Amino acid sequence: MTPLLSPSSGFFITGTDTEIGKTSITAGLTHAFQQLGRRVAPIKSLAAGQVQLADGRWVNDDVAQLHAAQKLGLTVDEVGPLQFREPCAPHIAARLEGRSIDRDALLAAIRATAGKADVTLVEGVGGFRVPITAQWDTADLAVDLGLPVVLVVGLRLGCINHALLTVEAVLARGLTLAGWVANTADPHQPHVADNLSALRARIDDAVGAPCWGHVPRLPDPSPAAVAAHLQQQALLNALKALKA
Repeated sequence: MTPLLSPSSGFFITGTDTEIGKTSITAGLTHAFQQLGRRVAPIKSLAAGQVQLADGRWVNDDVAQLHAAQKLGLTVDEVGPLQFREPCAPHIAARLEGRSIDRDALLAAIRATAGKADVTLVEGVGGFRVPITAQWDTADLAVDLGLPVVLVVGLRLGCINHALLTVEAVLARGLTLAGWVANTADPHQPHVADNLSALRARIDDAVGAPCWGHVPRLPDPSPAAVAAHLQQQALLNALKALKA
């Protein structure tokens, strides 16, 4: 299958697990790339779990966070093309609502929004291999899109193993690992420097995918606050590699 998007059009954001800050990092990357003069479209490919707003509309928190970070004037539906009410795996949430997930329709929605930007950041769901339908998961979605991958590593117990297994899975699918971001999921995680050193040796040095930054636990993880902990030169290098 021909990739839906050009590999030069952006990045697919995945993570070592759920609840490790992928959306905060994606919002931070949105802010950072915008500061570098790029027109950025952050897209939460699928989102499960919604809250009701004052106007009666239901929206996913991650979608709302990414929508607030972008400056393209995208609609909420463009940022979050497929949302479900129940906070669980997408295929379960769809079944609970009596809905089906249409692969072609979702990919078409992502492509339409990506067409409005210089850099598209498509965020996956949970970890790298989360079921979407009986025959399709988030790894398949990443392959369909054809974008280089950015891995968000949630710094907590087990993060080295989770990160390296995910790196292996990404590379096994023939995808490029563009880089990774360490995000402090557990503020009490011991030996952070040693963990980062081990990850750099096994990802930066062995795979050639550089660390784009280490984000500490922030009292207010706004896009600007997250972006302040990302390495501008690494982002510039990543943008340059997109054009190569």
